[in-house]
Amino acid sequence: EVQLVESGGGLVQAGGSLRLSCAASGFRFDDYAITWFRQVPGKEREGLLCIDNSDGTTDYGDSVKGRFSISSDNAKNTVFLQMTSLKPEDTALYYCAADRKVVVRGLRCDLDYQYMEYWGKGTLVTVSS
Repeated sequence: EVQLVESGGGLVQAGGSLRLSCAASGFRFDDYAITWFRQVPGKEREGLLCIDNSDGTTDYGDSVKGRFSISSDNAKNTVFLQMTSLKPEDTALYYCAADRKVVVRGLRCDLDYQYMEYWGKGTLVTVSS
């Protein structure tokens, strides 16, 4: 079974840091791009950062550029989201998702949730003021 399992969420103070992990299994990791998303109740799911696992090419959303970073450990089939300078508005359920068809669209990775093939169930991040 294809699985993406997020971990590392929790409660953190504003200005603090947190690292999330996305552990993948059941598919060939290097054939997929991985994207981190977050969702706040009542709002559309937001693409944050993504990475092409074949060569490490990344893309960033404007809302988190300079504060969040993405990295991968291909040997462990794991992608990380490093979050710094956290703000209360960063409070959300954070998801990772996998996309294999991104190459067909002429991209290396994608921040659009509509094109993801596999999803994790999310990990909650709460940032206190």
